[in-house]
Amino acid sequence: MTTKKVEDTAPDCPAQGLLKQLSGKWKPQIFLHAVEGPVRFNSLLRDINGANKQSIAVALRELEEFGLLDKNVVTQKPLHIEYTLSDKGKSLIPVFRQLELFSDK
Repeated sequence: MTTKKVEDTAPDCPAQGLLKQLSGKWKPQIFLHAVEGPVRFNSLLRDINGANKQSIAVALRELEEFGLLDKNVVTQKPLHIEYTLSDKGKSLIPVFRQLELFSDK
């Protein structure tokens, strides 16, 4: 008899999948920075206290893989990469606003 891993099964609740995508130490902070406009790696590293290069890189990669962030290579000098909210990410802004209101109570 085989058992399925938790990752292999579809979540019973749609919110569970969303929470998994946004869970992690720095993903919510990165998302909120991206709400304000395009973000760059080094600015996130400066603005998020306690973050390190590896954790920011992993969180950015996962948010991009989940389709919440778009990675844009800007060819102007100096060459750099900006991350912006995708359409899917923008659709989550009201959800984050509601969570902020809820946490203030």
